[in-house]
Amino acid sequence: MSEAIKQPVSPEGIIQMQGVNKWYGQFHVLKDINLNVRQGERIVLCGPSGSGKSTTIRCLNRLEEHQQGRIVVDGVELTNDLKQIEAIRREVGMVFQHFNLFPHLTILQNCTLAPMWVRKLPKRKAEEIAMHYLERVRIPEQANKYPGQLSGGQQQRVAIARALCMKPKIMLFDEPTSALDPEMVKEVLDTMVSLAEDGMTMLCVTHEMGFARTVANRVIFMDKGEIVEQAAPDDFFDRPQNERTKLFLSQILH
Repeated sequence: MSEAIKQPVSPEGIIQMQGVNKWYGQFHVLKDINLNVRQGERIVLCGPSGSGKSTTIRCLNRLEEHQQGRIVVDGVELTNDLKQIEAIRREVGMVFQHFNLFPHLTILQNCTLAPMWVRKLPKRKAEEIAMHYLERVRIPEQANKYPGQLSGGQQQRVAIARALCMKPKIMLFDEPTSALDPEMVKEVLDTMVSLAEDGMTMLCVTHEMGFARTVANRVIFMDKGEIVEQAAPDDFFDRPQNERTKLFLSQILH
């Protein structure tokens, strides 16, 4: 297979979405999304259910296909060409609401599978990297256990470590704490804060507004498939401009 076509990363950002539209049948789920993300920027997307925020980040690694517009990630344009898609997926890690760990593999095996198959790393090197990231998320002692033996918070931290083992340039988080018991949320958020402090480019769909206020460079509010408002956290929470944003914040900040 020939190499993906890659251009120099634009000054506009490591992620560029220009006029992106998507439909599910007749339902217009994304409407003219324009979004540039700079390297090292931390973006939080929030909004009511069905607003298109998860679909937006899922389009960035082709888990969802956009029908109109242009998406460029790390200099690679996202097209129907498989080599373009694979090139982007190698650089973009993703953590979901549900952990999606392989139940029949140990934690260490879950973390080494992709580096060995996709990056073609030898087993020993892949295990070395996996242990580094399991230490990074503070659960190296769980390496030889199976997912079913871990708590939900621990499994989500494994999912983060597994994504990091591919050494991505960008991390996408799709409501990573919404399936967790309340007492487990903090341990996952602490891991994400640590990642942010290391300069990882992050896009996170979440309702954790405390996380958004303290970690994000920019908060984006979406409703009905559109970006309604975006601003730095202090401006977004203390001085929202749009009436729809004000209503949303009044309902979740109480």
